[in-house]
Amino acid sequence: MRLLDRTDRAQGTVLGSAVGDALGAPFEFGLPGVFRERFPDGVGELCGGGGWDPGEATDDTQMAVLVGESLLERGGLDLPDLFARFRRWAAADPKDIGLLTEQVLLGEDPWDLAASLHFQVNGRGAGNGALMRASTSAVHFAARGRTATMDAARRIAALTHGDGAAWEGTAILHELVRVALLGEDPLTALPATLAEVAPAHRERWATVLAPDWHPDQATEFNGAVWPCLGSALWALRTTASFEEALVAAVDLGGDTDTVAAVTGMLAGTVYGASAIPTRWTSTLHVPLPGSADRVLRTNDLRALATSLAAPH
Repeated sequence: MRLLDRTDRAQGTVLGSAVGDALGAPFEFGLPGVFRERFPDGVGELCGGGGWDPGEATDDTQMAVLVGESLLERGGLDLPDLFARFRRWAAADPKDIGLLTEQVLLGEDPWDLAASLHFQVNGRGAGNGALMRASTSAVHFAARGRTATMDAARRIAALTHGDGAAWEGTAILHELVRVALLGEDPLTALPATLAEVAPAHRERWATVLAPDWHPDQATEFNGAVWPCLGSALWALRTTASFEEALVAAVDLGGDTDTVAAVTGMLAGTVYGASAIPTRWTSTLHVPLPGSADRVLRTNDLRALATSLAAPH
């Protein structure tokens, strides 16, 4: 692990996720290999396409910003407030929103029942939509230790996802970010992290996070929580730089924005914001539907991450 200060790593968590989101968005639902076909010289750009402007982040980063701003403005985790922010955002017709998340947020059920009732009826609640927004909460709760950060992750995930697999996956991601913020290798922390996973979900998570797992072994589309996080860990494990990790993630195809957002979250923490190419951060921007036409840019995300990482 490189010797970086904690602020650089925290900024890397949030910026890295946002950059991955914007990098992968134009390639969503594409086949494997489309990124390298577009950039055969290996120098990828935030190119836009598929309805996205160059550098435009999607719902992944928009929801992460909502989480971070709620945590700061409410002085901690206020689940009713966070759900209300999600609901206001969803009602403002964002360009992209996951089907499961949309149904939960735009229904009429209260914040503490909406996801569980949806899961009872539909039996589907293990999408990767809770993973994609975890950068800000992972930074905020890291200083409180493993138990607190994993518990917070579960509670935030449960606002929109009724399947415990999504809660546990988000808890794992929170903990891996926490370890990386300390300057330690998140990959070596996997055994201890998996020991904290709910027993009913532990074996399946251990399978997709194993050192020899490959995305080709996924049994679901990578819009599901298991292959999404598994693919992000694979991309981190098999590359040697922030940029290489994100290229590997996007080139898997499928749900490219979210897989790259999760990869960028981890790689950004490991390598720091200073390792993110300026050609990517220079055009990065995050529209925020439902918030008076606000648009956040790289410096706004840096400031958000710094505030979230401050002692609280």
